[in-house]
Amino acid sequence: MCFSLEASFTSGVILSSIGVVAIKKVHSPSQAAFAAVPLVFGLQQLSEGVVWLALAGPEYAHMTNFGTYAFLFFARVLWPLFMPLAVLLMETEEKRRKWLQFMLGMGAIVALYYSYCLLYLQVTPRIMDHHIQYNSDYPKEFAVIIFLIYIFSAIPPLFVSSIKRTRLLGTLMLISCIITGIFYLEYLTSVWCFFAAVLSVVVLWIVKEKPLPQNNE
Repeated sequence: MCFSLEASFTSGVILSSIGVVAIKKVHSPSQAAFAAVPLVFGLQQLSEGVVWLALAGPEYAHMTNFGTYAFLFFARVLWPLFMPLAVLLMETEEKRRKWLQFMLGMGAIVALYYSYCLLYLQVTPRIMDHHIQYNSDYPKEFAVIIFLIYIFSAIPPLFVSSIKRTRLLGTLMLISCIITGIFYLEYLTSVWCFFAAVLSVVVLWIVKEKPLPQNNE
């Protein structure tokens, strides 16, 4: 997905298709946002495909900014909001809802920060070692804390949820994030999304199981 132009576009189409199927499998409107996770991943991968295309030849260079900022919107602005919100919408237990609302608030901080950065600071993508590296002049002093808040808002909601099947997704996402951080640190934004996108099939499994009570295995 993040490893080549062809892989990004192919995975984008496949993930979008999985997302459409997942949305059709929901049993209540409250599950729709969670079911849309693969679709959002698919759109994200398609946008990075545009970045690959723009960097591949001068005839597509005019598409660089569109692809770059579309991809970074999904990767940095949308996800810290979308994941806790999607889980929150499915949750019925009040205590868990309060925790999810707190995580959504943390995600909003990250989203606002990255929105500011995307609007006012420079980002330059380049291909290195079969990955796309997004170089930016974002404030370095905030990088670690913003990343930790990002992770806090995007992954723990899957463990807080009373729907036990989401914990498998959370575990796999955490493992993929750790692997990415160890082996692909310089390409974290792009490569982690590759591993996370693979997990979209787990989302389909979660929503297609019938029924989907809060404490169902």
